[in-house]
Amino acid sequence: MTDGAPRGGRAVFRHHDFCAFVTCRFLWTLGLQVLNVAIAWLVYVVTSDPFALGLIGLCAFIPTVPLSLVTGPAADRYDRRWIIVISCMVMVLCGGLMLALIMGGSLAPGKMLPIYLTVVLLGSARAFANPAGQALLTNLVPDEEYQSAVAWNNSTNQIASVGGPALGGFLVAIDSSVPFAFATGCFLLATIAGFVIRARPPRAEKIRATWSVIVAGYKFIWTKPVILGAITLDLIAVLLGGATALLPIFAKDIFQTDAWGLGVLRSMTSVGSIAAALVLANYPLRTHVGRTMFTCVIIYGLCTIGFGLSSHIVPAAIFLIVLGAADMVSVVIRQSLIQMETPNEMRGRVIAVHTILTGTSNQLGEFESGTLAYFIGAVPTVIFGGVSAIVAALVWMRLFPDLRNREKI
Repeated sequence: MTDGAPRGGRAVFRHHDFCAFVTCRFLWTLGLQVLNVAIAWLVYVVTSDPFALGLIGLCAFIPTVPLSLVTGPAADRYDRRWIIVISCMVMVLCGGLMLALIMGGSLAPGKMLPIYLTVVLLGSARAFANPAGQALLTNLVPDEEYQSAVAWNNSTNQIASVGGPALGGFLVAIDSSVPFAFATGCFLLATIAGFVIRARPPRAEKIRATWSVIVAGYKFIWTKPVILGAITLDLIAVLLGGATALLPIFAKDIFQTDAWGLGVLRSMTSVGSIAAALVLANYPLRTHVGRTMFTCVIIYGLCTIGFGLSSHIVPAAIFLIVLGAADMVSVVIRQSLIQMETPNEMRGRVIAVHTILTGTSNQLGEFESGTLAYFIGAVPTVIFGGVSAIVAALVWMRLFPDLRNREKI
């Protein structure tokens, strides 16, 4: 490294392709966050139905189940950059379709099907983009800089996750069509940024898409207790402990705010995530990574309970900030373990499984939360989720001692 080169955690930014990738990922994340807030708010305002909110998460989750069998092999077989570019182009189409639906003035309680179908298409694009993007990241920086690259990538994503919801709430207040136009523009710019990436992953031997190849990711994870424990713990904690789908209810009915309140609440977890990611980017974890991850999941559950018991938006926001910080530490540990223990030729398939089991557990968790809230109410649902996350962490500590005792990445 030359004397003028950046040092420490910032060293990853000397890689042109890493910068282009981070920009692309930032833009599509920002667009998705704006869309998430706009869709959730409009659906709840029109329907006043928690179950309708849950259906949004279900529609985002549905395509990832069958597509997980092909997105991983695709990321290992084809140029990962082009998978990202094509996925962003599909996101542009989805944003345009939603904009047309909103401007058509056809939103009504019984006319949500076009919105749900567009969410399914958007989920399909994300199903391809996520494993390809995570697998490509490993080829953009040296191995010794990978943990910092993950943290910086996550921190920029979280910046989009902070600005996106707040911006989405502000844009909805201006006009219902504005956030959809803005998100479409973000997806278009993300497509352009994807073209700028020059790096190519190492050439792997072309593999046929046989059944054994398709399920290889699942088999690999099953033979690695550390990876299996990390992925399944996150699956259970997020599936039962997530409260994202119910934020429109808390903003509108409990805290008595408007769309801006929803934007603030959606942003707070990312505020904590950014703070944690920036610390980890400059001071990577060196020891006790297993116990640290379990501790963070327990904190996640406690803060979820605290949020559910809050009667004012200020303490609720504080709980969400701490929750986001704890979740980010867990995410960085989990992703680093998976990437470092998986050979390059298997990463696409393993990450695809990781996406289906954890990345999409957010959407499935939203459906679970919306459905449960329909029967028992929003507050009891959130408290139940927090307790479930804590119990899951305690049980997994006994089931996966190798993960609990893991000292280093």
